[in-house]
Amino acid sequence: MHHGDQLNAPAEQAGEQLPAVERNVAREAARWLLRLSSGRATDADVHACDQWRASKVENEYAWQRAQRVNARFGLIPSALGMATLIRPELKQRRAALKAFVALMVAGPVGWAAWRADPLDWTADYRSAVGERRNVTLADGSTLQLNTDSAVDVEFDAATRLVRLRSGEIAVHAVADASLPARPFVVRTHLGEIEALPSRFCVREDGGRCQVSVQEGQVRVSSGAHPGRFLSLSAGEQGSLSEAALSPPMAADPHAGDWMRGVLYASQLRLDGFAAELGRYRRGVLRCDPEIAHLRISGAFQLNDTDAVLAALPATLPVQVIYRTPYWVTIGPRVSTA
Repeated sequence: MHHGDQLNAPAEQAGEQLPAVERNVAREAARWLLRLSSGRATDADVHACDQWRASKVENEYAWQRAQRVNARFGLIPSALGMATLIRPELKQRRAALKAFVALMVAGPVGWAAWRADPLDWTADYRSAVGERRNVTLADGSTLQLNTDSAVDVEFDAATRLVRLRSGEIAVHAVADASLPARPFVVRTHLGEIEALPSRFCVREDGGRCQVSVQEGQVRVSSGAHPGRFLSLSAGEQGSLSEAALSPPMAADPHAGDWMRGVLYASQLRLDGFAAELGRYRRGVLRCDPEIAHLRISGAFQLNDTDAVLAALPATLPVQVIYRTPYWVTIGPRVSTA
């Protein structure tokens, strides 16, 4: 297959699977597709692409996968050429290329998940539902991503920036070895956290961002209220929303228990417990309103949420109903009398 089929329908037939594609090869294939889709490709470009494809079987697999992904998702518009990728005003097109490569690497198994939340597929680092992921940054700082979270990392000569797209992270920010020292900043949808060498957690959920500090000191600023900020030291926490920036208060000592795979509850309403446990499992976990007021306490292991659910009827007058593995309801216990 050469000149005549370079931009036609993919060679993969429905249901046929190609081998996995390495990210660096996927990126090359995506760039070749960009070039040949630009409307400015020459015969020499076509010939060079053919040579690249023929040089290794992995390259041909990647080319086939690139065509299939683009046929399904249309992430590379025909007018997009290689030269546009370096233009700063077209960042969203670069993001589309990034998503395109991620889909090529993920393959068909990951495509349904991408459709559910395409934005987070372009993140630099992301964690799946129920996964905790550790990341070491270029300056030696570390991040731990909680379940279903996504971040971008942008270090330059002026700033060390971590952008929290969704979810929750634990940050260990270290002193910067560069001179002058660059600030360490976590940016959320609601504001920014500027940190000295410190350890802290950031969770964004439901229009609210909560910050708790375990070591050191941070400064929280509100995006909705420029000029307003909140200083937090070790043992303190605060929150911000579009409406308000809360005053400091004593930090929840269990705010970071998720890093050890533990969900801690102290007289927590059952509906709140179900909502929290549901963050760590795929599908829907419901709590019947009739028993939502019941209270639960304990330390629960997050690596097996089914075991947690199975233990509930031993301590509460409830039953757990599995309609499917992904649709579960905690309901009132039915009397057999």
